[in-house]
This record gives sequence, C-alpha cells and structure tokens, in this order.
Amino acid sequence: MARITVEDCLDQVDNRFELVLIAARRARDLALGKEALVPWENDKPTVVALRELAEGRLDHMLQEKYRRPVAPAAPDSPAPAAEADSDSGAAAEPE
Repeated sequence: MARITVEDCLDQVDNRFELVLIAARRARDLALGKEALVPWENDKPTVVALRELAEGRLDHMLQEKYRRPVAPAAPDSPAPAAEADSDSGAAAEPE
C-alpha cells in the first residue's frame, strides 16, 4: 500500500483545501481512463493522483485544468412558505 501524506503534496500546492480539489479532479480523470503519469501499482485512482502530485508530475496541469474555478450554485428560488406567510399576514391585520 502506498503511503502518501499531505506534507508530501503541499510542496506542490500551497493550500490543503485546494490540494483536495486538485487530487479529486485528477482521480476522477484517472477513473475515467486518463493515462497515469506514475506507475499504477494496483492502487486506487485517489492514491495515484496523490502520488502524481507528490512527485511533481502535475505541474503543467496545476496551472491549467485543475485550478479551474468551481461553478457557483444556482441562486435559490423564493420559498413557497414565504408567499403563504405574506398572504396570511394581510388577512390577519386588524380592521
């Protein structure tokens, strides 16, 4: 079993949270059939992605694809309960 630590990878990526995002994106690509840049050695895609990062094999990819911003979530629509409250509020006013 390969033993990869966060410290091994932080030499390549400054932020732990960004490290997780980059490794997850690379692992997803590996799982979908992209060619590994290090020997596979019967490891899972996440381990291979972290080994690639630790060995500095993703330098060109770090600047391009894997640092792309995550698409923001769609804004929430108004809750139906808020509309019901406004209707009942008008009827509850004193006459």
